[in-house]
Amino acid sequence: MNSRVHPKYKTKYRVTNWPEYDRALVQRGDITLWFSTDAITAWKPKPSGRRGGQRKYSDLAIETTLTLRLVFGLPLRQAEGFLRSLLSLMNVDLEAPDHTTLSRRGQQLDVRLRRVPVDEPLHLIIDSTGLSIVGEGEWDAAKHGGRGRRGWKKLHLGVDRAGMIVAQVVTDSNVDDAVTGLTLIDQLEGDIARFTADAAYDTIAIYDAAVGRGAEVVVPPTKGATVSRRKPRSTARDRTVTKVNDIGRRRWKKESGYHRQGRVENAFFRYKAIIGDRLRARHADGQKTEALIACNILNRMTALGRPESHAIGA
Repeated sequence: MNSRVHPKYKTKYRVTNWPEYDRALVQRGDITLWFSTDAITAWKPKPSGRRGGQRKYSDLAIETTLTLRLVFGLPLRQAEGFLRSLLSLMNVDLEAPDHTTLSRRGQQLDVRLRRVPVDEPLHLIIDSTGLSIVGEGEWDAAKHGGRGRRGWKKLHLGVDRAGMIVAQVVTDSNVDDAVTGLTLIDQLEGDIARFTADAAYDTIAIYDAAVGRGAEVVVPPTKGATVSRRKPRSTARDRTVTKVNDIGRRRWKKESGYHRQGRVENAFFRYKAIIGDRLRARHADGQKTEALIACNILNRMTALGRPESHAIGA
């Protein structure tokens, strides 16, 4: 039986920097930590000037603890104990945030996606995947004897051709991928050299948004797609549909470089292998914060070292 995963026409690649990449993978598990003077100073927030109790921990302290929690797969209480022991071993006069504070502040934390700057033109590749959750309604039903049904959210990622995450958003499971794709494009500044996605993003709105940013659009048309005959029309999409009808879908994918869509699939694999296939937070805002921190973790790990592969034959 012929393999569908590794067909004969599929190009083979070889990693040429394996020793360096191997050391980078080992370094991802290194728990050597240090606190700079600025970090120690910023651990406690400045007084807000408002009446009432003041915050005991800054956003930096909360984000640091939640980051350690995701890296090492810890529940909130264990994350609190883990950081407390690290601070004690380092002989740093700081307190670890308690698990209740982490849960509450995680819903309000302002986290920014930390992109790795590159000098080359941006090639945006997007897709979505599902992450399981236990929502408040399902959790309440299970707790009080009803039928608890596990729900899920969608994680939408945009990566560059190096695999770095440059855009992300978490939505409900019923949100349309193509509509969210417009949000991912809007998160980026400047021009986009190429936009790649699967057939779920084959809409005129996506073509218009990507072409408007100067991008070459590589999106396979849906099965049975035809040239637009009504307004609004997309010249770029019409050219893709005509090309696919002329030379066939498989040849078009090879000539257009559609195989680079695998970069975002690799990002999802790394997310689920390192972070997990579920969102631990139960509040919607906390889930968005968790996904953002997870993407920053993956970018940091990827920046430590990436495999350099080259084609060795068809």
